Amino acid sequence: MTKTSFLKHYGQSLSLLGAISIGCILGLIFKEKSVVFKPFGDIFLNLLFTIVVPLVFFSISSAVASMDSIQRLGKIITWMLVVFIATGIIAALIMLVAVKIYPPAEGINITLPSDVHMEQVKVSDQIVKAFTVADFSDLLSKKSMLALIIFALLIGISACTAGEKAKPFIAFLSGGHAVMMKAISYIMWYAPFGLGAYFAYLIGVLGPQLLGTYARAMAIYYPVSMAYFFIGFSFYVFLAAGKKGLKSFWPNIMPAAVTALATSSSMATMPVNLEAAQRVGVPRDIREMVIPIGSTIHMDGSCLSAVLKTAVLFGLFHMDFSSPWAMVTAVGVALLSGTVMSGIPAGGFLGELMIVTLYGFPVIAMPIISMIGTLVDPPATMVNAIGDNVSSMLVARILGGKNWMAHRDASASL
Repeated sequence: MTKTSFLKHYGQSLSLLGAISIGCILGLIFKEKSVVFKPFGDIFLNLLFTIVVPLVFFSISSAVASMDSIQRLGKIITWMLVVFIATGIIAALIMLVAVKIYPPAEGINITLPSDVHMEQVKVSDQIVKAFTVADFSDLLSKKSMLALIIFALLIGISACTAGEKAKPFIAFLSGGHAVMMKAISYIMWYAPFGLGAYFAYLIGVLGPQLLGTYARAMAIYYPVSMAYFFIGFSFYVFLAAGKKGLKSFWPNIMPAAVTALATSSSMATMPVNLEAAQRVGVPRDIREMVIPIGSTIHMDGSCLSAVLKTAVLFGLFHMDFSSPWAMVTAVGVALLSGTVMSGIPAGGFLGELMIVTLYGFPVIAMPIISMIGTLVDPPATMVNAIGDNVSSMLVARILGGKNWMAHRDASASL
């Protein structure tokens, strides 16, 4: 590999990793004073959050509107859901094995509060709010992402089936998508500065809190999630595209991975994730369907953490976690938390509430697992986000055959 080729493949990843390393060093040096770096990181985060709503709309609607057949849309959605469920179950089973080998509750000392107020949440109301909004203006918020996705699908299908008169509108959607992707490329020029500053803040201000609490639970989650990220995803990518896929995937995915790790937000990572999928060569209609929807309802990292939370509570309250019922329901709850619940507003809270109520834990169990969720959020988000990219490759393999990468978009840059 020539120097020019090496820089083309790894230049952006190396610049991000270098900036993050400098940020970590600055955080260790300045400690609490590192809060001064946070605004520079917030600028990057806000830019990503600002672009995510128009990006999702134009990506999904233009991809659907440009399809030659609505049948292909149905196939993409069907296999996408199959892949999401399969990978979620695998993630939950992996964590189940890990907590059996290394029980997470041993050595955890937690002062349980005497009274915890829990807001009553009607699941039916949350589902209605997840899938629909009362006014068009409410769609223009990342808080209504699932409703926005459904609206974009509706607009795309309508444009695809409206005939000759809709061609100018389809061209508008395609142009809007091109503009959004170009805007992402400009935002990524600032990424090394933004992510470096954010890591300086994380290490300097939050580092002691992250390392000093719930050490045993973190000692399980971090290695397991990293193993799933590197080994599990490599296996999925190999299934999707063989050695050629691995050579393309890892050089292109690292900017999205470090963005997810730094921001703890699948939504903020979505623009970078879409760009990475384009570079890998995932067909446009697949990547722009799977990744936006996956960032809302596909969370392998959350499946991992749901099993960990359940195991912690079983150990803390001296309950038997070895029974088949407990383990099977733990996997089921993890799948619901990482797929169905993740698409509902306050879905993380509902997932934790489901764990507490299903097994009959007292109310004070809620803040315990909420803290675990906070501590494992960075690697969980990285697994969540990159899992969407991997899923798009698996869907491309299923629909396009083993040589799908040979027919990738002309826009893909490898």
